[in-house]
Amino acid sequence: MEKEIIALQLAHILGEEFTPEDLKQKLEQPKHSSHGDIAFPCFFLARHFRKNPQNIAEDVSAQLNHPIFADTEALHGYVNIFLDQSFMTDHILRRATHIDYGRHRFGNGERVVLDLSAPNIAKPFSMGHLRSTIIGNSLGLLAEYCGYKPVKINYIGDYGTQFGHLLAAYERWGDKDTLQENPLKMLSDIYVRFHEEAKQNPSLTEAGRDWFKRLEEGEEEAAALWSRFRELSLEEFDKIYKQLDITFDLTRGEAYYSDKMGETIAILEEKGLLEQSEGALVVRLDEYDLPPCLIVKSNGTTTYATRDLTAAIDRYRAYHFAESLYVVGNEQTLHFEQIRKVLEKAGFLWASSMKHISFGMMLQDGKKMSTRKGRTILLEDVLEEARERAGGNADIGTGAVIFHDLKHQRQNDVEFSLDDMLTFEGNTGPYLQYTYARAVSLTEKADFDFRTDLKDGSAWELVKQLHLFPDETKRAFIQKDPSVIARYLLKLSKHFNQYYAHTKILQTDQMNQRLTLVQAVITVLKKGLHLLGMKTVEKM
Repeated sequence: MEKEIIALQLAHILGEEFTPEDLKQKLEQPKHSSHGDIAFPCFFLARHFRKNPQNIAEDVSAQLNHPIFADTEALHGYVNIFLDQSFMTDHILRRATHIDYGRHRFGNGERVVLDLSAPNIAKPFSMGHLRSTIIGNSLGLLAEYCGYKPVKINYIGDYGTQFGHLLAAYERWGDKDTLQENPLKMLSDIYVRFHEEAKQNPSLTEAGRDWFKRLEEGEEEAAALWSRFRELSLEEFDKIYKQLDITFDLTRGEAYYSDKMGETIAILEEKGLLEQSEGALVVRLDEYDLPPCLIVKSNGTTTYATRDLTAAIDRYRAYHFAESLYVVGNEQTLHFEQIRKVLEKAGFLWASSMKHISFGMMLQDGKKMSTRKGRTILLEDVLEEARERAGGNADIGTGAVIFHDLKHQRQNDVEFSLDDMLTFEGNTGPYLQYTYARAVSLTEKADFDFRTDLKDGSAWELVKQLHLFPDETKRAFIQKDPSVIARYLLKLSKHFNQYYAHTKILQTDQMNQRLTLVQAVITVLKKGLHLLGMKTVEKM
């Protein structure tokens, strides 16, 4: 509200060359409260008006006038605007105690498809797969909160050359009884062994290629073994998703497209895009300074790219999405750029709506986790230890794991550390949940009437933080980065705890108003934690 008012007044003062929309984007939040609540920099106006920025600021400050302004000042080329705290507090508390506070409608009910999690069958669910899972889940929750209809797809890795390697490994070292008792451990162990021994024995790699070709051709033994591996893997994955409280609208593996890729190849051929290259079929992307996209290998087998192209076409036919988000690590950036460009060359106009939501790696001692090299930490083990360290409370333990990841800017790598996750001090999930429980305990100590006419200057910084929540939910979705919400919640909690430490909330004639403020904090914290995929805890 206040930014729109300021932008309209600025446009009137500065002239028709400047639109309210552009001027609104120029408004800043001062670093120090002594410089007001909103600042307007005048430096970019100096050339236009051929005046010193400070003189422009003085002219603008003298003309700004509205009941919500308590004062304005010109300082060092900025117009600093001080809002009427009583008016704004009443306005903000009325909104912030509403259950839908921070919700937007700009999605207009359009669909956003999210490709997330996507673990590989026959491998344990490691910490390395956590990032895609919880970043994607949070983006789905944010999409819904911004008015879209999210469609979360778990695109299981159940096809490709690596499964030929696994089948070859099982032929040599597999055991039916062990497979039934602990499927993912056994399959992971023989997969690691295969790659270790293949370094000295190249015939193993060739055997793996043969097994994958048998699988692609539907040979009975290969298909039966693969189906068993898949069934047991999905059962184990579901246990993890239940602990994380994450569901999907569709779980579909790459193998689903094994009999549908022929149409994709035919489309590319019809468009004249396929070229021979050393016995393989590729789509050249020279005009984009990208390497060729491999569609069919020289031995006749298809590729990861062929399946992704087919899946993209299938998803648009099914959902007519406004956006299709691939929540996959940074290392796949080239792959998704190739996929998008191939689809664009083939004439699919919606290809521009496909976006790679890349993220940094989960590191262990500074190194990437790797199942193939036997260097990984199992998410199941981490969740169990987190629960134990949290006194048996699974919500606190799981929330700690989720928040430790999501507080990092999406593109950054994350160093795994249980100790850092579970401390109750600092930038952690338990700190936020403790803050929420503390706020709830205050409202339970006294009956109170909702009163928004709070006259308390010491609450102003906390009120301003509450006021930012709608902007932050929008920004988090637009930037496709849940860390925006995580960092916001930390700031909100810090301001609340400072207010709590220095204010008598219950012993005052302003008790109703102050508890209304506390209730607003509870509402925003609960919604913010939900948008990160975390549960709240009433008592700690």
